[in-house]
Amino acid sequence: MALAELLAGRRVVVLAGAGMSTESGIPDYRGPTAPVRTRPPMQYREFVGSAEARARYWARSLIGWPRFVSAQPGAGHRAVAELERLGVVTGLITQNVDRLHHAAGSEQVIELHGALAEVRCLSCGALTARSAHQEALLRANPGWSERLAPFHHADGDAELTGTEGFRVVDCARCHGVLKPNVVFFGENVPRPVTEAAWATLEAGEVLLVIGSSLTVFSGFRFVRRAAEKRLPIAIVNLGETRGDPLATLRIEGRIGEVLPRLVEAFRAPPPTQAAPSL
Repeated sequence: MALAELLAGRRVVVLAGAGMSTESGIPDYRGPTAPVRTRPPMQYREFVGSAEARARYWARSLIGWPRFVSAQPGAGHRAVAELERLGVVTGLITQNVDRLHHAAGSEQVIELHGALAEVRCLSCGALTARSAHQEALLRANPGWSERLAPFHHADGDAELTGTEGFRVVDCARCHGVLKPNVVFFGENVPRPVTEAAWATLEAGEVLLVIGSSLTVFSGFRFVRRAAEKRLPIAIVNLGETRGDPLATLRIEGRIGEVLPRLVEAFRAPPPTQAAPSL
């Protein structure tokens, strides 16, 4: 297997994107199966500056959360975790906010864009579990959970109209504005997270990109840096990516099929050498 040959004997850093979780039932943003949005993703300035925007976001999130949180790791997530256990993968930078890598058993994970499992107060910085915030939202908006939405997106945002009258829940400690602990569009990745991701890449010897179109610069910059360092770059994805011209190896295929084969390639015992004849 060409991919196994490229990775063998090298410290592998994985850069994972939304396509990693499509086989777990979480739609991606730009892949061939991505749903069409009726509204663009939430922008940071809009969320911070508009009470109406916050109400719209949390109303849609309340509906989308149960399906989002019920998603289970796919074969690709489990394969990446197994490659870490086998000593092949030494670091994982994920652009996903679903924590499915953690659920699969990966330990060396850097969440580039945060995680929807947490809610952060913009005033005092307190973190709250999203599950607890869900209960608070339901108490403040009885009957709202009975509304139906056709699907949700990679950020847990459900398609929902008519959010007038929805009550937003503020921070229980200081009554500040609560925001999902993720990086919205137009928001910068926190510096400590960026520094940890750069350090992970610097310690690697090959970059494996999985399930990302690399359209967003926060992910593409790692591919560009790997190319500058002359590190081999392998990309596994359905559809073209921004990093294809820089790739050493490009594999078009389903992640849940390609990565388990990669695991088997590293599990296979080395071929035995025939004893020399006397």
